[in-house]
Order: sequence, then C-alpha cells, then structure tokens
Amino acid sequence: MNVILLAHTPTPERTVAAAARLCYSSASITDVRDGMSDEKVSSFVDMLAEIGHESPIEHATFTFGIEGVSRSLLAQITRHRIASYSVQSQRYVRENSFEYVTPPEIEAIPEAAAEYRQAMEEDQRHYESLTALLYAKHKAAFLAEGKDEKTAARLAEKKAIEDARFVLPNACTTKIMMTMNARSLYNFFRHRCCNRAQWEIRELAEKMLACCIEAAPDLFRRAGPPCVSGGCTEGKMTCGEMLAMREKYNRLREGK
Repeated sequence: MNVILLAHTPTPERTVAAAARLCYSSASITDVRDGMSDEKVSSFVDMLAEIGHESPIEHATFTFGIEGVSRSLLAQITRHRIASYSVQSQRYVRENSFEYVTPPEIEAIPEAAAEYRQAMEEDQRHYESLTALLYAKHKAAFLAEGKDEKTAARLAEKKAIEDARFVLPNACTTKIMMTMNARSLYNFFRHRCCNRAQWEIRELAEKMLACCIEAAPDLFRRAGPPCVSGGCTEGKMTCGEMLAMREKYNRLREGK
C-alpha cells in the first residue's frame, strides 16, 4: 500500500482559524486573516475541538493518492460519501498480470497462501481467455461494420475487457485519488482507525492520518478513533485495548 498526500488547502489551519474567527467577530471578510499569529491560529483550532464546532474545518481539503489497495477496500471507502473519488477503470485499463492484496491471515498459513495464489492465477487465466474470446467476436463485428483494422481493434479491446473484468477478484488492486475536507476526515478516522475496522482500511486510515498530522498537526491533534480522546463507543463490542490505542496514537503524533 502506498499513500501520498498530493495536495491540500494552503495553510489549512490558518484557513480554518479565519473561518472560526469570522463566526465570532465583527471583522470584515478582507480583514479576517489579519493579525493572526501562529499562537492565535492554534488557539482557534483548539477552541473548535473543545466546543465541537466542526463546520469551519470543512474549509480545509486534502487530496490523497492511494495505490496497492484492493477492490474490497474500494467498496468500503466509497461509503464515506462526503468525498470525491477518481478510480482506475477496469473498463479502460486491461489487467495484464494483475496485482492483488493478500490478507495477512492467509499469508501466515503456507497452505492457505499457496491456495490463494493458485486462485489468483486461475482468475488471471480466465480473464485472459474471456478477453481473447470476446475480442475476436467484437473485432470481427466491427470490421464487418466497415471499421478500419486499427479502430476495430481498439473498440474490440475496450468492449472485451469491460465484460471480462467480471471474473476479477475483490483482491485485485486499484488506484484511487480521493479528496476529503477535514471534517469528513475526522469522521473517517473515527470509524476506520478503530481496532474493530477491517485490517486493510485501518492501515490506510493510519497512513492518511500520519500525512494529515505532518501537514496540519494542530488540526489533527485529536483525530483518530474515539477512544484516543474519550471513551470507547463500541459498547460490548469494544476491543478492550483503549490504553494501548492511546499510546499508539501518541507515538503517531510524535512521528515515531
């Protein structure tokens, strides 16, 4: 898994602080950023966290490049609807020798790992076979319609792989570009950094949070699962590791 913070709102914490100041002062829109020292910016951001006033943090956005994650993860992450997603298309990009994610629990058992690899290899063979069969049919049809050789081949390739992709597994990797505002990221981290989140999206959330902390440490000081800054919200389903989680996220904030 590779996660990169591609872009974010310039001076995100200062932007958030200016939005907060606008809510609580008579400053004009042209003056709202004036005279805001780093200490004042930090104070505004802390105040918002203390009183739970989260709307000003929506003005800061963060764009991530994500690769080496599974289509299974894609199905989970797009449930976070206040975000923008661009995903590598399996309709237009042929999956030659597709890469795939192996769950650690499968990798830990040699026999399971061997069977898993065999299943991936079989999926690849079926994908290539289906693509070839469909390609031949569609190319012949396009040629019969009067298309030239190059055009017929291009159209047949696209039409073949858009149906052959149905045999590809959830394990198949994909690439995602995702943009979220900071408030949506707070929500994402609350749910996906939790020990009870599925292992792959939890790893992604932790990597994304590390990127956010580096870019805007004050803004994301309290971000993470609920147990980091308060009590566990999972009730009887709690993992029971609240102290360990707090230590883990303290280390993350310290860059360790």
